[in-house]
Amino acid sequence: MSDANDTTKTGNADVDQSAEKDPSDWVTGDEPPTGPQLSYLETLAREAGDEVPSDLTKAQASEMIDKLQSETGRGTS
Repeated sequence: MSDANDTTKTGNADVDQSAEKDPSDWVTGDEPPTGPQLSYLETLAREAGDEVPSDLTKAQASEMIDKLQSETGRGTS
């Protein structure tokens, strides 16, 4: 039976399976951005009149994508 708040019991603690992990907590967050991240980021930056720094990490790229999505209205329902 599924719980209404989408949590999973793990030992004595409830783990929220619907929560997104903060990019600063990513194990691979300090690696270079993925190709798809860079491609989408370039598109968003162009639409927002912004530039993509060349030294971004994967986590920074994710945060910039979130910021630019809110500025451009992309990625919203």
